Amino acid sequence: MYKRQPSATAPASASGRLPEKLAAVHQIRRPRGAPVPEDFVFVTEPMPEPLPGTALVENTWLSVDPYMRENMDGEWELHAPLEGRALGRVVTSADPALPEGSLVLHRQGWRTHAAVTAAEARVLPDLPGVAQESFLGILGGTGLTAYVALTRIAALRPGEDVFVSAAAGGVGSAAGQLARLLGARRVVGSAGTRAKADWLVAELGFDAAFVHRDGPVAEQLAAAAPDGVDVVVDNVGGDHLEAAIGALRERGRIAWAGAISQYNAASPPAAPRNLFDLVEKSGRLEGFLVSRHQDAQGELEAFLTPRLRQGTVRDPLTVTEGFGHVVDAFLGMLSGANTGKAVVRVASRAGAPSPGLRPRAGGARGPAHPAGGRAPTPAPCTTPRPSGYMEP
Repeated sequence: MYKRQPSATAPASASGRLPEKLAAVHQIRRPRGAPVPEDFVFVTEPMPEPLPGTALVENTWLSVDPYMRENMDGEWELHAPLEGRALGRVVTSADPALPEGSLVLHRQGWRTHAAVTAAEARVLPDLPGVAQESFLGILGGTGLTAYVALTRIAALRPGEDVFVSAAAGGVGSAAGQLARLLGARRVVGSAGTRAKADWLVAELGFDAAFVHRDGPVAEQLAAAAPDGVDVVVDNVGGDHLEAAIGALRERGRIAWAGAISQYNAASPPAAPRNLFDLVEKSGRLEGFLVSRHQDAQGELEAFLTPRLRQGTVRDPLTVTEGFGHVVDAFLGMLSGANTGKAVVRVASRAGAPSPGLRPRAGGARGPAHPAGGRAPTPAPCTTPRPSGYMEP
């Protein structure tokens, strides 16, 4: 079994020499419904020379997230570099604030290398016993989304009951564990398959989990939480949000993090039919963007780092091996192929695709392991379908 390695300074490559070009993925057309491989193309671009105040980063890990699906509809420019969280090593620097060899977090993903400024990158702390890729998982945007949802938006109190939708995804799996650590009495989740639902209960400590495809969500949630819930972390919207409102107790709170159920829809769905129930219950529904709560990052790291070292918190990842399969990873994540957070290990430059190559529908993936490790045997992606979770 593959075991994660704690972060450590490492050379950019075995040869120590940079290639003349970097590899990147561009979006070349707007999707109609669910995205397909033909919406993307691999390109090569000249390797940037670090200007004063910048540094060149060789990306080692890339994040693929549900919010990117919305970006495809207009926020991302066509035939241009895409946005996404990435981890990498500084290989050449013209800024002392970004020392060579340092590990940085930035948002120039979907490429093998990036030129960044100190304002665009965070030099990550060295946390012995914690894998660097956790800064894209439970210590990154997914974990921060869950933490903010529970502590700032819903203000979870000890002894309260919690429902988490899309609980086997990155945000959901973090939210369930955090809710328990913050004193929740009972934690219930929804998932896309029976295997995921069973995993939530057996491995992550959920009290109950149901498969949303097995029947009406409202009925299944009522059966799993017959006395209702106080707090909801919703990543799905649609029937999940309506069911959450129906199950909400007096003065309950819903932290709305995403709406993956409607990302591929041609038109937005009608509002939940029971929206007025929030008035009758004196309940609260609040949406939020984690980007507006970056000041909570230090709290999250202080809270979770010792627990990650002790093994009392898990950071489940589904890892796709090789930059040439980043589109496969993205489409697989949207189809619900991941358990926990979906990430890409960029791997060697030798694995970079040829320029102009179109992605294919499938690719090498390392399946997630409940404890956060990964099995090294590749397996193909599944056919995309609209399900999953969201990170703002």
